[in-house]
Amino acid sequence: MDALNLAKIQFFLTIGFHFIFPPLSIGLSWFIVWLLTKYMRTKDVFYKNLSWFWVKIFALTVAIGIPTGIFMEFQFGTNWSEFSRFVGDIFAAPLALEIFFAFFLESVFLGVMLSGWKINRVSDKIIWISSILIAIGATLSAFWILVANSWMHTPGGYELAGDKLILTDLWASIFTPSMFPRFWHTLNACLITSAFFIIGISSYYILKKKHVDYAEYSLKFALIVGVVVSILQVFLGHWQSVTVALYQPAKFAAQEGLFVTENGVPLLIFAILDDSGVYFQLGIPYLLSFLTHGDLNASITGLDQFLPENRPSILMTFYSFHAMVLLGGFFILYTLIGIFLIWKKKLFNQTWILQKWYLRVGMLSIPLPILANELGWITTEVGRQPWIVQDILKTADAVSVSVPPEQFLVSIIIFCCTFLLLFTIWVLATVRVVRKGPEPMEAEF
Repeated sequence: MDALNLAKIQFFLTIGFHFIFPPLSIGLSWFIVWLLTKYMRTKDVFYKNLSWFWVKIFALTVAIGIPTGIFMEFQFGTNWSEFSRFVGDIFAAPLALEIFFAFFLESVFLGVMLSGWKINRVSDKIIWISSILIAIGATLSAFWILVANSWMHTPGGYELAGDKLILTDLWASIFTPSMFPRFWHTLNACLITSAFFIIGISSYYILKKKHVDYAEYSLKFALIVGVVVSILQVFLGHWQSVTVALYQPAKFAAQEGLFVTENGVPLLIFAILDDSGVYFQLGIPYLLSFLTHGDLNASITGLDQFLPENRPSILMTFYSFHAMVLLGGFFILYTLIGIFLIWKKKLFNQTWILQKWYLRVGMLSIPLPILANELGWITTEVGRQPWIVQDILKTADAVSVSVPPEQFLVSIIIFCCTFLLLFTIWVLATVRVVRKGPEPMEAEF
């Protein structure tokens, strides 16, 4: 295997592993803010004890997410040096802003929160303010990373000077056409991820009849938030898809399984296809044209309008996109059922025969939003290929030319072993916290 494909595999593994942790930590940070706000208003230690439980899981998640993010950024200099040389004047800005205005904010006040609670010398108000600043820092971190990523999809604020791009308009490079749709769609996905994480752990406690009061509150909160953000994701996903149709028509054609430009395009619900064509399809007539352009007979560009070497893999893009949408439908259905059960006073009724089944499904659903996030990332990044910067720089021209394939292979093996170790540590440490459960804070010292 050549250096380009090995570099792609390494970056895929690094990003894929890193992307497990930020969505979870971002969502949990806002849940902690909610709990501490309730505590500040009521002075009920119930909320303080519950917040400390989730703070411990949040801190573990951040502790693993930080080094995996460092691995990711190092690769721009080691594996993608041609990319860094070509766009470094632009691409470095959001990464630097992420470190100075987000990472430091989150890290410093997480330290204040953890140490302050441990030594018992920091007021509740400072802890509460710290939680808000941690959540803002985590969210800003996602914002700046997505600014950089969105620029690669819809670049702006630059001009070509010799053999590299230079920044001409900072604001245009930040607020590209795809930035806001991608940011809000991703942030909402973070809330879905944390909601189902809370649902799963709370379901475990209820089934085990442990920490039931804490679990029932957390489960009810997570279901209410979960149903809102899961339904909202339909509209945010639509917003992003329309943006893709306008600015990245090849990706849009790939994710929708459209090989030929046509009018009145159906929305495919299911299809059997590969990169050469469609063998079977089931769709709703005219719906894709209507959803994209508000016109039942609107024309949508197919892959036939692009040279074969400029087309993404329709196989990976189509199935990743549709699997993500299918999981989104499950999230809506599951949370709607949960809200209905709350309304009917069935959710916490242990004599109801189906309660255990519903809670077991909740436990098993913990990894599903994480999987949906990964599928969304695959759709986004594979759909952009063969470009690393849309219509400007191809991925094949961005890889480091001085790194031989065997070095890529060795680093992939080392990275996989490291990731396996880190993931094992995170799982074991999180399981230990969960088994201990929420306890009065005095018992922690």
